[in-house]
Amino acid sequence: MNRALPLLALCLLTACGLRPVYSGGSQGAVARSLGNIEVQAIEGKAGWLMRNALNDRLAPMRGTGPAYKLVVKLDDQIRGFGLRADAAITRERRTLRARYQLIDAATGAQVLDDTAGSDAGIDVTSSEYATIAAEDTALERLSQTVADQIVARLSLYAARDTGREGQ
Repeated sequence: MNRALPLLALCLLTACGLRPVYSGGSQGAVARSLGNIEVQAIEGKAGWLMRNALNDRLAPMRGTGPAYKLVVKLDDQIRGFGLRADAAITRERRTLRARYQLIDAATGAQVLDDTAGSDAGIDVTSSEYATIAAEDTALERLSQTVADQIVARLSLYAARDTGREGQ
């Protein structure tokens, strides 16, 4: 009986209807759809990092041409929250939030409007240089994390959209 249970669970899992988002690899429908997204310019240093991170993730899947425009607006904030007895800040939190919109290039219609975000803690040291370096490193990591979230959401949209086209 103990051996039959995992076999039964495996059989049920195959009937659940789940399928990989990236089935077909770089030639699959989702990858081709993602490859047709043009990332618009984003303001500031955080914007430059974010655009590069998004392009790094979308470039390997280049399609036939930009069918969509991705517009991203960032909110990058640093707030101190750890205080010593002399009121000096000992810890900071850097928060990067993105509001992104996917726009159909042919019609100008907005097809997706969503947000993504992440935050990181930073130790404030007696060295101003070390603190600035830590803030910059946090921004680089946050850009990568938020770009991953955006591409994952775009992939889900593309999978749903290509599923509708096949019906």
